[in-house]
Amino acid sequence: MEWSQHAAISPMRWEQRFGDRVVPVFAERPPSIWAMVREAAARNGDGEALVCGGWRLRWRDVVPQSGQIAAVLRDKGLRRGDRIALLLGNRIEFVLSLFAAAQLGLITVLLSTRQQKPEIAYVLKDCGAKLLLHEASLAERLPDAADVPDLLHRIAVDDDIGRSELSRLADRAPLAAEEDVAEEDTAMILYTSGTTGRPKGAMLAHCNIVHSSMVYEACLGLTPADRSIAAVPLGHVTGVVANVTSMARCAGTLIVMPEFKAGEYLKLAARERVTYTVMVPAMYNLCLLQSDFDSHDLSSWRIGGFGGAPMPVATIEKLAAKIPGLRLVNAYGSTETTSPSTLMPPELTARHIDSVGLPCPGASILVMDAQGRELPRGEIGEIWIGGGQVIKGYWNRPEATAESFTAGYWHSGDLGSIDADNFVRVFDRQKDMINRGGLKIYSAEVESVLAAHPAVVESAIVARPCPVLGERVHAVVVTRAPVSAEALRSWCRERLSDYKVPETLTVTADPLPRNANGKVMKRQLRESLTA
Repeated sequence: MEWSQHAAISPMRWEQRFGDRVVPVFAERPPSIWAMVREAAARNGDGEALVCGGWRLRWRDVVPQSGQIAAVLRDKGLRRGDRIALLLGNRIEFVLSLFAAAQLGLITVLLSTRQQKPEIAYVLKDCGAKLLLHEASLAERLPDAADVPDLLHRIAVDDDIGRSELSRLADRAPLAAEEDVAEEDTAMILYTSGTTGRPKGAMLAHCNIVHSSMVYEACLGLTPADRSIAAVPLGHVTGVVANVTSMARCAGTLIVMPEFKAGEYLKLAARERVTYTVMVPAMYNLCLLQSDFDSHDLSSWRIGGFGGAPMPVATIEKLAAKIPGLRLVNAYGSTETTSPSTLMPPELTARHIDSVGLPCPGASILVMDAQGRELPRGEIGEIWIGGGQVIKGYWNRPEATAESFTAGYWHSGDLGSIDADNFVRVFDRQKDMINRGGLKIYSAEVESVLAAHPAVVESAIVARPCPVLGERVHAVVVTRAPVSAEALRSWCRERLSDYKVPETLTVTADPLPRNANGKVMKRQLRESLTA
């Protein structure tokens, strides 16, 4: 089965990319992020582009406002290929600055507002950023000048609309002319979370971002009438591609939510007549837990993308009952694949809940053994991903690039399979798979079973060291109502093989620890078991 059976996909052709790659790409496409913005202004100039707090900008306003910020950057001496870092939360200046940098051919480096001083210093020094746009409230976290010798300029953005240092500079600047940007030029650097050692800077080119934005547009049927809430961090690949650039591609409306709170999300979604968003399953669950859920008119909400964790069947059933017009779409991807590698056709989500969907248009997915040989359909191995969405490599890390990429295919580190009908399943990260005396246990399977328990909000399965078996199964379970560890074990015993049932559990009301991208930090949970 292919996506072309479920959506109208624009013609594609094979092209050379990044030297020695040959990949299928959309034959007709904008050449850059800024070209998508200009096209949106031409197609839907009077349509709302950005909504955030007191801001409401039309697409025809976005071009000059981004141009003013571009003029500020040019006046500071930045030129094509220079790096500009954004230490900004979900706010309208994030989007306008991103577009401004794209206009000049600058490389935007995305930082998280949750990062601390040493982490920020490492990224700024590693990428050689020349200018930093930062939240005024985060000034104390900025590194000392001696630690970031390439950083020449720091510009604050505060919470008063029109009164920040950036706004004052932009008000006085003449509009900047756009640069001639090449498709393969790096547009953004996003630093991967780094499970071991220092984070690596993934280089997302303009062509990667345009390709993924067009995939979202085609597969989800996005049009200028769509209105998306950015409820996940914009500094993460999902926020910046699934929300920011995808809305630019379809000339729709991006509604920027500074911080996700379930109650506020429901109010905003109803008030702004939201049609589309992408969130993690836990965010949907938190919305359903709101006592006033039924009082909000969410009838305009038609597409609910999710990823990062399995969506519990109970959540799917509740959403279907409460919002009949909402279609859920599982998405699987990463920073290295510029967001989506697979998407589930929404009409098939309920029938294939254990799958992350079909390969996206232009994506090639292989399941490989440890020797780099393709495995037969249905067998489990490491997922390798190729296509027009796969990045060129890591910033200044040729050895890491060589280790993680083979002939344009990125080694995901995920264990999965592809069935006879082309549906992809992801079972675990290689490092998260539990080996209990030779028996392999995939944490996602156990977590999915626990998620169906009525008292469970979410869970994480990790390995507990064992001198006899090597590893045993431990569960950290977040509950919404009192429930005993033994009751949860009994629930699992009725639904899982005996060796997969958690032998020990931590039951808590506290949420699981997550990194800036919203992913559960299992390493931290594992370390707590050996402390």
